[in-house]
Order: sequence, then structure tokens, then C-alpha cells
Amino acid sequence: MTTLHPVILCGGSGTRLWPASRKAYPKQFAPLLGQSSLYQGTLLRFRGEGFAAPLVMTGEDFRFMAVEQAEGAGVIDARVVVEPAARDTAPAILAAALMLEDTPDDLMLVAPSDHVMADVGAFHAAIDAGRKAAEEGALVTFGIAPDRPETGYGYLQLAGTPEGVTTVTRFTEKPDLETAQAMLDAGHYLWNAGIFMGRVKDFIAAFETHVPDMVAPVRAAVEGATKDLGFSRLAAGPFGRARAISVDYAIMEKAKWVVAVPLDCGWSDLGSWDALWQVAGPDAQGNAVSGEAFAIDCEGTYLRSEEGNMALVGLGLKDVVAVAMRDAVLVADKSRAQDVKAVVATLRAAGKVQADDYPRFHRPWGWYETLCLADRFQVKRIMVKPGGVLSLQSHRHRSEHWIVVAGTAEVTIGDRVELVTENQGVYIPLGAKHRMANPGKVPMYLIEVQTGAYLGEDDIVRYEDIYDRS
Repeated sequence: MTTLHPVILCGGSGTRLWPASRKAYPKQFAPLLGQSSLYQGTLLRFRGEGFAAPLVMTGEDFRFMAVEQAEGAGVIDARVVVEPAARDTAPAILAAALMLEDTPDDLMLVAPSDHVMADVGAFHAAIDAGRKAAEEGALVTFGIAPDRPETGYGYLQLAGTPEGVTTVTRFTEKPDLETAQAMLDAGHYLWNAGIFMGRVKDFIAAFETHVPDMVAPVRAAVEGATKDLGFSRLAAGPFGRARAISVDYAIMEKAKWVVAVPLDCGWSDLGSWDALWQVAGPDAQGNAVSGEAFAIDCEGTYLRSEEGNMALVGLGLKDVVAVAMRDAVLVADKSRAQDVKAVVATLRAAGKVQADDYPRFHRPWGWYETLCLADRFQVKRIMVKPGGVLSLQSHRHRSEHWIVVAGTAEVTIGDRVELVTENQGVYIPLGAKHRMANPGKVPMYLIEVQTGAYLGEDDIVRYEDIYDRS
């Protein structure tokens, strides 16, 4: 059996699921359904006989998160490749193909990291159905039989009825409602799931034929890639010169031999709150809730609370989406779910940090969250994972008090190193070099109280950092 290399695209921002998904913590890493993230679910779909180690294409900000969540899912062989700039999907896929160029007859299976599939067995059956065409030189795409005139998806026009492997004659981007209804009535269209399969050499040949200007800079970025803490980092200069374009526009819409395989596996791209409501399984009244949320006399409504101590109650609502977080609340008509990007744009224009920042800031050593922020003081809760080490640093404008509330911290202040255990605290004077680490086997939690004239995160002078952050 030909080896299949999963290529997982893991760099999107997912703003249509704001406020639960933001630029700093996009939806692929969030536990939107259950305890695992969508990215972890994607990794686990590509395990077993015939699958090579996954190749994960991600951005600078997410490289540690991609590794940590992969290991959390038990996937320890994932190869994480850092894209130095966001250039859409085509350059990332070409880079992956060039990294696999030594095995030209192997297959690549390109998949987004933020989709959900209820029936993994049916997904694998669809892969097997398209394998022969891919091994013979076709580029294979996977499509979903539409059950409604959806305007949020792209469409595949087929040469015949969607049965087995069928030639694709046209790609159509997100249509208006009238066009979507006509496609649904025609019966020979599929939703474009954005999943593609083909031989390594056929992907490269398609790029060389249809976007030849992209090949040289991406090849230079691959050849100039460096190893960095276990990551493969593409060379920034040449990769930045590659044209930003999606793989659909770059090659799939132009390639001579593209076929589609119907995919019936409970698929959703979770591209909007309306889609998440559908996957969540509405009750007899059409309501779905998540977290500490309660629907009273509601109909067709989705209520979600992201905070364990925040109760969200809907009373007499109809066709409404309400999502509550500590720092932001979204209330929207469910029919406007595709327009949430406009909310993010409005907040950015108003200079609101909630547009992009997540209330919990993830770092390679753990995370922190602000509990209280006022003039001249800030209170944070910090978690340092086992083995996590913060950088050796100092601050020009603030001093800090640390109180350990669970676990043990190894604290460095100047030349002094000490262990600080639960219910103990230390004081870090303004300007003092300091570092915190967790030498234990369980997460360590502490409360940090900052005082000073300026409390911004850019008030950090780093001297040493095991994670190689500038």
C-alpha cells in the first residue's frame, strides 16, 4: 500500500467563532466539543496502518501549542513546520510537498486542523475510494452532499451524479442564496470540504504549471529551513516573497484532472456558531447549550458559557446565539452567524484588545490570566507546567509579589535560588533579575501581584530563554 503523508494546515485564526476563537487562540486549539481540541481530533484521524507521521504546518505563535497538544493526544511523531509569515494555504502545501520530494510516488493528504468528523471509519473509506485515482495521477478532493442551500461553503460541480469517484468540472466559491438553492436542486454539486489528496510529484507539477512564480521562493524557503528546538523553521526571506493565495485558486481550479469523492462522515468545518449549534445536537425545541448555560422557553437558540462560575440564562429567545466569556459576550441572530467577522473588525477599529487577545494567554511554559487590572497594580493567576521554565528577566517599571498556591516553584532572584512551596511567597524588586521554574511533576499555580507605573507585557528584558524567544 502506498504510504499516505497527512499534511495538517494549522495556522488559521477562526474569527467567525469569536469570542471563543481569537487570533491569539484560534478555534483549532480550543475544546469546542468535549475536552479535546479540533486539532487533536484531526491528528487522531490519521493514525494507523498506511499513515506516515503527520506534517503540521503552523505559524510562529502556535508552534509550542501544536507540539504540546499533539503530545497530549499521544501523537509524539508529528513534524511541526513553522511558517514565518501567513501566506494562505498554497505556499504551505507546496512547502510540504517539497519536503516530501524524496518520495515522489507517495500520497499527500492535505486537511485543515479545525474540522470535525463523527464517523472516522467512513472518512477512511472515502480515502480508500479515492486512492486508486490519486495513485494514477489525479488530484482528489472530498465533498459533502448538500442538504440545504448553504452560502458559507464553496461548491464542487461534478460531471455526473455524486457517486463514487467523479470528475470535477468547476469550483464555485461561496454563492448567494438563490445560486445555492439552484445547486441544491441540480443534484450534481458537493460542498467543498477543503481536503485534498494526490501524489507528491503531482502536487509539485501542478504548482510548477499553474503558479510557477511560487516555486522558486518556496523551494528556497525549504532548502534554507533550520532546526529550532525540534521545529523545522522555513527561511523567512524567501517564504515571504511567495504569493499569498489559497490552494483552490492556485491549482485546484486549474488542474486538468481533478476528481471528487463523496464524504458522508458527519463532517462540519465548524465555520460559524450556527454550524456548532447543528453539531451540538439541538433538543426538541431546537436549543443547544454548553457549559453553565440554561434555556428557558427558548426556541432554535444556542447558549454557551465559557466560564465555570458564569451562569448564562436565555429567557424567551428565538433563533439567537449567545456566547459568554470573562471579557466579552456575543449576542447575535443565528441567521447572522456568518457575519461575526464584522464584529471582530469593529472591535479592532475601536482598539479593543478583545478582538484578538484571549483572556488566558498561552505560553510554552504554561499560561497566565489577569484577575484584576487597575491603575498601578495588576493581579494574575499563573500556571507553570511540569518542567516549565520562564525566561531569566527583569522589569524597568514594576515590582512583583509571587504567592504559590499549589505545587512548588524554583525561584531565582539575582544570585539566590530557593524553593517556594504552597502558601509561601517572595518579593521581586524593580530591576532585579529573576526566573521561575516548576521542578515538580504536577502543574504549579501561583498568584502574581504587580505594582508600578507601567504594567504592559512589553516591560520585559530577557537575558536567557530556553524557548529561544526574542
